[in-house]
Amino acid sequence: MRIEFTKMHGLGNDFVVLDARLRPLPAMDAAFAAAVADRHTGIGCDQLILLEPSDAADFRMRIFNADGSEVEACGNATRAVGLLHGRAARIETLGGLLTSTPSETGISVEMGKPRFDWNAIPLGYAMDTHAMPVAWEELVNPIAVNVGNPHVIFFVSDPYAIDMARIGPMIETDQIFPERVNVNVAAITARDAMILRVWERGAGLTRACGTGACASAIGAMKRGLVDRRVTVSLPGGPLVIEWREDDEIVMSGPATEAFRGSFDPADFGIIA
Repeated sequence: MRIEFTKMHGLGNDFVVLDARLRPLPAMDAAFAAAVADRHTGIGCDQLILLEPSDAADFRMRIFNADGSEVEACGNATRAVGLLHGRAARIETLGGLLTSTPSETGISVEMGKPRFDWNAIPLGYAMDTHAMPVAWEELVNPIAVNVGNPHVIFFVSDPYAIDMARIGPMIETDQIFPERVNVNVAAITARDAMILRVWERGAGLTRACGTGACASAIGAMKRGLVDRRVTVSLPGGPLVIEWREDDEIVMSGPATEAFRGSFDPADFGIIA
């Protein structure tokens, strides 16, 4: 069978979207996702997104990183599927229910409420998540927050001076993070602006990470470094993050459809 797909991206964080809401697709597993995501022998993407029917929302979104691992949330992907859906939607994810709404800046997404408890991140043992008493070389005392998936944020003077390709996987796979972790390095440039780079769990160094922007903005707000609405500049472009008084995180930014096509799973060595 041939499977139709839509290639999309949010600020360069790219996705292959498969829509199984009306037409069932082969069972998804890590090998299938990794084969499609491979940039040399597959279609190529940071994440494979599978849309399915949902009893709890307008539809369900499953997210598979390029290494095939299934993860709880992805802010850029939520904006992308919100664009694909074409109207406001409630979206079921492993990280909880999200809401996407078309806006003047593209798509706005209600990302839920942040969690700071050590066992909600989760960490391997109890500690202060506001200033974790840990360090990896020059990166010290991060703040940890779960915004649907786990993040640690380090505040530095220059995110581009950090060798993220080397130190990112070291932190991601440290035994202190039993479910691995997304690694963020951020610099504050004004009360309403910051710069961010992200090593994404299971995907690597990325041009943009929506949950990373949310987590880093919330971390900066929690430490009193920025106001409750901030523009986060990533290598792929800016996202606007607001932490509302009701504790809800709202992310706003663009999403783009690149092209559509179809593939036979056998072309990628997949037995469907």
